[in-house]
Amino acid sequence: MKNITHTCFLSVFLSAGIFVSCMDKLDEPLENQFIVEGTDYSQSSNMILLLYGAYAELNNLQWESFPIISVRGDDVNPAGDQFPLTETDAFRYDRNFWMYNSTWLNLYTDLLRWHGAIEEIQKYEEAGANAANAQQYIAEIKVMQGLELIHLARLWGGILIPSESQPSHLFDVEVSTFEEVMQHVSGLMDEAIPLLPAIHPNQRTDISGGITRFTALAVKAMANLEMGNYPAVAAATGEIIGSNQFALEPDYYQLFKIPGKLNDEYLLEFQYSDFGQASGTVTRYLWDFFGPASWNPSVSGASTGWGFWEPTTKYIKFMLDRGEESRLQTTVLFTPDGIEALRNDPNYQNLPSWISNVSPDGDVFNNHPRYNYLSGKFYLPSTQLTPGRFSYGENNNFPVIRYAEVLLMHAEAMVNGASSAEMTAVEAVNEVRQRAGLEPLSSVTLEEVLDEKFAEFGTEWGIRFYDLMRYERYGELDYGGRDFEPAMHRFLPYPLEQQDILPQIRRAADAG
Repeated sequence: MKNITHTCFLSVFLSAGIFVSCMDKLDEPLENQFIVEGTDYSQSSNMILLLYGAYAELNNLQWESFPIISVRGDDVNPAGDQFPLTETDAFRYDRNFWMYNSTWLNLYTDLLRWHGAIEEIQKYEEAGANAANAQQYIAEIKVMQGLELIHLARLWGGILIPSESQPSHLFDVEVSTFEEVMQHVSGLMDEAIPLLPAIHPNQRTDISGGITRFTALAVKAMANLEMGNYPAVAAATGEIIGSNQFALEPDYYQLFKIPGKLNDEYLLEFQYSDFGQASGTVTRYLWDFFGPASWNPSVSGASTGWGFWEPTTKYIKFMLDRGEESRLQTTVLFTPDGIEALRNDPNYQNLPSWISNVSPDGDVFNNHPRYNYLSGKFYLPSTQLTPGRFSYGENNNFPVIRYAEVLLMHAEAMVNGASSAEMTAVEAVNEVRQRAGLEPLSSVTLEEVLDEKFAEFGTEWGIRFYDLMRYERYGELDYGGRDFEPAMHRFLPYPLEQQDILPQIRRAADAG
């Protein structure tokens, strides 16, 4: 499935009190992100173009959205030149920071466009298109909406839930609380689940890697986990486990690289391709954010990146203390300065022999004033680039939801009192530990489940931060001079631009 280039947007930016970008197209249909006048809805074969456009929007995550969603845990540092992002990681928020507003706009743009796609699909259905196909396409888009609503609520707490494609209707939408958003997402997934195919995403023949029933169940579990509805989490994750459609990839290192694309472990991944061609267009902007700013790649000429995503020393020492190898080697790329900094701590002078600034694929990571470590999960070895291609990370997919997360959400629900006939908490945790080469546990507590999640998902999607928020484990965030105050720091301030435009957001900000 390719990442389709956009030429014109359906609707959408809320800025300076007006709606801009293709204003004259607001009432026209969305077709594969191309605006087409005079659509003939009797041409049923064109309906799938709307679904392609919806996936293009999903895959087109803007680079600034991921760090805003993911930066505040004790697993990762922002290592770039965006000082307000570094301040965000230290819980000193600036409502004027452009990345807050851009992330807000990126996510709401997606939601509005997806409502537009749903509205257009409904017109095809009314004109006689296959109803089952139409309802499945709408269900897939609802899953996309649910996932991004979770992101919005995790960032800002109370948010607006769009119900149509016209941006102007947001003026009349009241702020929904965090729990109301999660309840809405859970209900949205209940609508979608019966209409989706019960197969692994990589078994779909129409859109390989597309959303299925199990993707929707995972999103439902995520929403219910935030609400503390553990029986619902156990039921949703239990159905995924019981389907026998998913398995952990034995090679954790390759899971995040080209051999891991459309792996049996993935329930959702953003998909990109260079089609195996030495030249041509490909979306890769997301990868630059993670790449090394200084390296000696095995393939001469392979490009550098920005070096903006650095695993924390706290995370590295946590992993060393556990005797981790495969997950640590995959998650962290070391520089000589980083190795020396570890050895300066008397407790870590004798590091494992495998720790090196040379990757298993022969790429060498040099010192850089911006960072001591680099993000390994978003590292593509230069040897895996398509011959003739040199841009960092090109052709790799981006992980979103993994079966490991399903297993550990299941374990989390079980240690919180839920029951399941599919798998015990101990079995779920040990399945993840076995892949990591760790000894099995005979019993598990909430602490051990959260530790396993910390080890497994370091630098991914802010999972660690949101775990700490659910259980009020705020002290974990008081490291490196940070001082986390939950009443002030759990949610970001609403972007100032949105407070100026949307009165209900301004009232919510004033009340907070």
